[in-house]
Amino acid sequence: MERKPILILIAGGTASGKTTVVDKIIKSFQNKDVSVICMDNYYKQRDELTFEERKRINYDHPDAIDMDLLKMHIRALMDNRNIDCPVYDFANHNRDKTKSIKINPAKVIIIEGILALYDPDIRALADIQIFVESDADVRFIRRLKRDMEERGRTLDNVISQYLTTVKPMYEAYVVPTKRFADIIIPNDTKHDIAIDILSTKIKDIIR
Repeated sequence: MERKPILILIAGGTASGKTTVVDKIIKSFQNKDVSVICMDNYYKQRDELTFEERKRINYDHPDAIDMDLLKMHIRALMDNRNIDCPVYDFANHNRDKTKSIKINPAKVIIIEGILALYDPDIRALADIQIFVESDADVRFIRRLKRDMEERGRTLDNVISQYLTTVKPMYEAYVVPTKRFADIIIPNDTKHDIAIDILSTKIKDIIR
């Protein structure tokens, strides 16, 4: 009988350093032993809306995520089955229907996203739940740089989105999930010890 994979949820505000934490965890294992799902790829497909209408969607609200598809894919991986993860096109504000990412089951499955700890069904499947915390100013600067360089956003667009949706949704839906975390990692400071402890715990579970 195949061993059930270890499911790790990593949440935190936008640009808090979740991906950095994921990368540090992965370095403690062989690549084949870890599979990562980024929740950003599970924004709902919005073909019925125009580009301008899609731009106005509140992407920081839980309703923007296709939770049903995400949960179906998590359960498939937990059952040691492959999935075809969707790919989200941030420049077009919609899924790229021409692409998908094949994700294989692994000993460790990581779900990373601002709302990774939000859904109770997903939390119920998890072995370890993590919240990455970072100063609000640092997160905003990181997001500004990322969205302008990688996602084709303008300065005014990033600032407007941050003030109207990102900040209020963080306070309403992301921060409250911190109480579900087994580990809170402060990403403003050196956090190698937290990663080392976490990696040791994962290896103990695998053994």
